[in-house]
Amino acid sequence: MTSILNDISAGNKFDIADLSPDDKKLLESIRERKVQLLEEIQQLKDEIAEVTNEIEQMDDGSEDSKNNPKTKQISIGKKKFNMDPKKGIEYLIQHVLLQETPEDVARFLHQGEGLNKTAIGDYLGEKSDFNIAVLKAFVNLHEFSDMILVQALRQFLWSFRLPGEAQKIDRMMECFAERYCELNPGVFTSSDTCYVLSFAIIMLNTSLHNPSVKDKPTVERFIIMNRGINDGGDLPPELLNSLYDSIKKEPFKIPEDDGNDLMHTFFNPDKEGWLWKQGVSKLGGRYRSWKRRWFILNDNCLYYFQFTTDKEPKGIIPLENIQVRVSTDKSKSHCFELFAQQGEIIKACKVDKEGKVVEGKHNVYKMSAATAEEKDEWIKCIKSCISENPFYDMLNARRKKAAHAK
Repeated sequence: MTSILNDISAGNKFDIADLSPDDKKLLESIRERKVQLLEEIQQLKDEIAEVTNEIEQMDDGSEDSKNNPKTKQISIGKKKFNMDPKKGIEYLIQHVLLQETPEDVARFLHQGEGLNKTAIGDYLGEKSDFNIAVLKAFVNLHEFSDMILVQALRQFLWSFRLPGEAQKIDRMMECFAERYCELNPGVFTSSDTCYVLSFAIIMLNTSLHNPSVKDKPTVERFIIMNRGINDGGDLPPELLNSLYDSIKKEPFKIPEDDGNDLMHTFFNPDKEGWLWKQGVSKLGGRYRSWKRRWFILNDNCLYYFQFTTDKEPKGIIPLENIQVRVSTDKSKSHCFELFAQQGEIIKACKVDKEGKVVEGKHNVYKMSAATAEEKDEWIKCIKSCISENPFYDMLNARRKKAAHAK
């Protein structure tokens, strides 16, 4: 091959037929690499064009926005909120579009126009003193008087999307229970009873309407589950019967909102949040560029979106017959990676730039979290969701056997 390269550099022609089998194989590999590089360059161009277009749209706005800087700033603030709730609120306060009071921020979130309901839930669930005050003010904007508990829950869960973190849900449901009991005195002996029953109703909704739950609870089991929660006493059976019937007839629904939020598809995921993602292809161990994506862990799959407001996921990574481990990277901190068995690719799929669903070609997906705690939490949650398919192992063993036979 060296002599042929010398001939090429000297301007001499050569015949491919003169190449040895190894040289032909190397040449073919170079050609494949060239095609792949061109594809990556085009992908980068498309991504740059997409980001540029998004920035231009944000800057240009509508005709009204051009004539009204305040309208334009509000629109930008809402987009920032949907990407990062804390920064969005800070932007709106800095531009004097919101007062820095829990009541004013709560009204903004309660009106919800153009806001992503996942982002609202994330912001309300934060544990800072200000966010907790906003949560209480937000709950107080709801009117639950003379409503049965299921009706109040439907209204409450319509206004935002419950986050996946247990502590956030705990704070939200505690505020809800206190508000409901305040407006409906005498229904329950304490807000603790309302709190526990509210959780039981949410769990019942999941059990009755999640197709993966095969053993559907009966009304008798629902009544037994809630014995003794009324300060040691039992709630009236007719009340529990009516709650059960209401949920069985009509499940909780998460609305299509003005933020174009698709996340209602994933009512209560195992985990969700922003991660940096990098794929490593099986062929030549090529590393793709790092991309920031919104990940949702649900039903033994990782779904990732470019934005929380996207209508469709950019890709899906089934957590089947793969493993997860801590990793390192020169350019990123708090890394971990999903990897397949040696010689195998991860059975993932993604949407290409033309909108077509294509099969992934990576045997490693490297991720980077914001903090070490987030990294550990992702690893823990992913490990608990990894499933084993015996058929896959049998097929893999058969492939190896066939390869050795050759």
